[in-house]
Amino acid sequence: MSGSAFNAFKARVPVEWSPNLYITLVRGLPGTRRLHRRTLEAMRLRVCNRTVVHRTTPSLLGMLNQVKRLVVVETEEMYNARKQQEEQHKALRPPIVVSHHPVPVQAAYSDSGKP
Repeated sequence: MSGSAFNAFKARVPVEWSPNLYITLVRGLPGTRRLHRRTLEAMRLRVCNRTVVHRTTPSLLGMLNQVKRLVVVETEEMYNARKQQEEQHKALRPPIVVSHHPVPVQAAYSDSGKP
């Protein structure tokens, strides 16, 4: 999965230790082990693409190690950079103005030099 969009994003942001971790559930729960579902429920992750914030503790790191294939873990800087990029992508852009009025015939011929 080296070609995934998240890995490309992750490569742009330096990873540093953070007191808080932003955890996002990126894979669905159906078909997972009961132990993994209960671990995700303990972390308050019940819906895909839901992000929760937890303090970095040894017990949390153990839970993350258990369900690492189901979640994405980000530091505070990574989360803020991703959210800022999403906002820029969703920002309003100036409208494209297309004029549907026909060009007058005499003006079109007078520019080319033909009658």
